[in-house]
Amino acid sequence: MKKINYKKVFVVIAWCFAVCGIALSLSFINKQEKNLIVNSININITNPTENSFLNETDVQDYFNSRNELLLNNQYKNINIPLLEKALNNHPSVANAEISADLNGELKIDVEQRKPILRIINQDGESYYIDSQSKLMPLSENYTARVLVANGLINEPYARRSDFTVTQIKNNPTYNQISVLDDLWDLTTYINQDSTLMALIHQINVTKNKEIELIPVMGDHKIIFGQATNIEEKFNKLKVFYKEGLTKTNSWNKYSVINIKYKNIIVGTKKTSIN
Repeated sequence: MKKINYKKVFVVIAWCFAVCGIALSLSFINKQEKNLIVNSININITNPTENSFLNETDVQDYFNSRNELLLNNQYKNINIPLLEKALNNHPSVANAEISADLNGELKIDVEQRKPILRIINQDGESYYIDSQSKLMPLSENYTARVLVANGLINEPYARRSDFTVTQIKNNPTYNQISVLDDLWDLTTYINQDSTLMALIHQINVTKNKEIELIPVMGDHKIIFGQATNIEEKFNKLKVFYKEGLTKTNSWNKYSVINIKYKNIIVGTKKTSIN
């Protein structure tokens, strides 16, 4: 008959008691935590730019508008995952995370969206495109200081808001009629170059769906053409400004600078009026 190893049996029993003890402790802590009352709310808003679309009051008002009672409410009455989902649906929020601790503090961390381009379509409707290529409505609190695109842009916010610009670009149907993807590509490139950011302040889409740029300095427009060969065209433009305008002080002598053709720049001087 095989002998019983009492030492092993003792170890197994001890482990069982330990696991049960831990489970009971966790159950007690969980029950205790659920009965805790929220005595403070800590709202931290990360703003990646100078544009401030949200503040602590806005977040609190957002929850109040949804009849979410947080302060002086028990944890068991607060659905944190649901709160996170609701806050992540806020038009100015890129990401939100909510947590609670045993001291009764509800912590809300919010990352604000970063608009990079403002669209004004041909009907006068205006909205932003953010750094994640998502469409974003205007804010009642703040107007972002970003590039502005206008002209023959017939895409309304409501019909495009469910899609990112990247999705529009990859959609064979939308891509044929959309200019948002072209504007996104152009703006993304400009925002990566400090010289171009300081130089360009407006984009115009013509009836031929070509792009014109309006610079900060000088009384002229820049014919960019299609949103292709972006790097080559801007390199030509910077050379022209450096060699052709700065050295000759000719900022106001041109009405048009055309960079859409390969390897050449065509400058049209203003006509003198006697």
